[in-house]
Amino acid sequence: MNIRKATIKDAAGIAKVQVDTWKTTYKGMVPDEYLDHMSYSRREEMWEKIIGNGQVVYVAEDNDEIVGFANGGPERSNKYSGFDGELFAIYILEAYQRQGLGKKLMAPLVEEMKTQGLKSMIVCVLEKNDSKLFYEVLGAEKIDTVKINFGGKDLKEAVYGWKDLEQVKI
Repeated sequence: MNIRKATIKDAAGIAKVQVDTWKTTYKGMVPDEYLDHMSYSRREEMWEKIIGNGQVVYVAEDNDEIVGFANGGPERSNKYSGFDGELFAIYILEAYQRQGLGKKLMAPLVEEMKTQGLKSMIVCVLEKNDSKLFYEVLGAEKIDTVKINFGGKDLKEAVYGWKDLEQVKI
């Protein structure tokens, strides 16, 4: 398994992981219509822009195939005092989950966020998503619950936070 910083050439692989992971992870949580309309091409365009704009993205490869990714940067909502960073996304194909790959992706991402001067981090996760346990294992504490509307469905999102990036258990 290889963990490395993503390049624009990785956008298609990242898009495939995101779409495939959403369809396995969020089935029954978000409207099926939303999942059915996710496309590799639209997500690929999105990731080309994200990577092209210099956002931090790391990928996990197995035999030159992207099987997971993580990205983060400055906290976007300005809603959580004392938290300046945010884990925007971490997705791993179902066949590669629960093998330690999440921690391997988090390690360089957290280090890069620290070099950018970020000291703390939040992550938002659907309340019904079992991956919230991953964040708890890494030392995050639940700091908020917010209501969101996703594809016309009202959902609850848990907000977890690490007050100090040095304390992320990776």
